Amino acid sequence: MLSYVLKRVLSSVPVMIVVAVVIFALLRLTPGDPAAVLAGNDATAEQLAKIRESLELDEPILVQLLTWFRNLLAGDLGESLLSGIPVVRMIGERVGPTLALAAGTISVTILVAIPMGIVAARRPGGVLDRMVMALSVLGFSVPIFVTGYVLIYLFALKLGWLPVQGYRPPGDGLWSFAQRLILPVLALSGVYVALVARITRSSIIEVLGEDYIRTARAKGAPERRILLRHALRNAAVPIVTIIGIGIASLITGVVVTESVFNLPGLGRLVVEAVLARDYPVIQGLILLFSFTYILINLVVDILYTVFDPRIRY
Repeated sequence: MLSYVLKRVLSSVPVMIVVAVVIFALLRLTPGDPAAVLAGNDATAEQLAKIRESLELDEPILVQLLTWFRNLLAGDLGESLLSGIPVVRMIGERVGPTLALAAGTISVTILVAIPMGIVAARRPGGVLDRMVMALSVLGFSVPIFVTGYVLIYLFALKLGWLPVQGYRPPGDGLWSFAQRLILPVLALSGVYVALVARITRSSIIEVLGEDYIRTARAKGAPERRILLRHALRNAAVPIVTIIGIGIASLITGVVVTESVFNLPGLGRLVVEAVLARDYPVIQGLILLFSFTYILINLVVDILYTVFDPRIRY
């Protein structure tokens, strides 16, 4: 198993390097000039040239790339073109709300979707199965921002149970922290609950048709034990895969959700940096999201070996 893990880790390194180069190249080749954004509409050519020189934007692309890689290895993602604040510091200040939102969404997804899938798979075509599938279709069909505004209207404006928007750190009180995350988590988790529930259902139904399940039933094993110990464990690989994909794709959902609920997280920072063409911030955020995606895939590959030892070989 150790050799398998080492191979997967080593194979991720060149992927990260390629991703970093692609991110750098795409941002440099897109239309627009960050110097013009900083200088304003009334800037002269001399002023623009001085700003480009101070930002090293007048250097050849290869020189800029090598400089960026050297700084990256030293843990330096550069400074914001607009505020002059180090990108690492900006990310550190904004990562808390995003981590809280992502952790809450993942927890709700796992705790709700897997039991829903198991219940639906136990009686295919039954009432509960039809209800789960209907909820899954609804979860897929409704965009996150629509779900978010509906939740705000019902639970914040009409009932007054929860705040409309905003964020409070845990240090201000756990309840104050939690009540501002309930609606964002519910809005964001709807799609992922639907996705994981459907995959769980189909995977367990497929496993329940195997010979060893019929043998366990013939021996008189309880149905609950068959579902949880035999079927769920052997159906875990596709379930873990889709959960991993869902966690990785949270990046898109976080941007929308944080905008709807006014959460000061990384998603909002992405929007602000793109509108301002703040190259260092955009590079740092995309690099962080890309490396997170690669890391999640690596963890999923390692989890495969836990549920199916044959993969190690």
